[in-house]
Amino acid sequence: MWFLLLGVLGVALKFFEIGPVATLSWWIVLIPFALAMAWWAWADWSGYTKAQVIKKENERKEERIDRQRSRLGMLGGPSGRKRRGKG
Repeated sequence: MWFLLLGVLGVALKFFEIGPVATLSWWIVLIPFALAMAWWAWADWSGYTKAQVIKKENERKEERIDRQRSRLGMLGGPSGRKRRGKG
């Protein structure tokens, strides 16, 4: 995402001829877009993207479970269950 934002900023500065970016070649200004494409290709190929999605889903699931348990007054012990006495 950072590469994409940097690329958009570079293109804007080059287009409007602002600062030292105005003197750079277009090829140099467009490098962040190539880096963004390379990053996304690697992230998809390596499974990084899928792992991040799974991590986020698990965090949302745990937050939802904890929120429901607290509403029911069931937050107790490491497993979240209250132990019943035998009898």
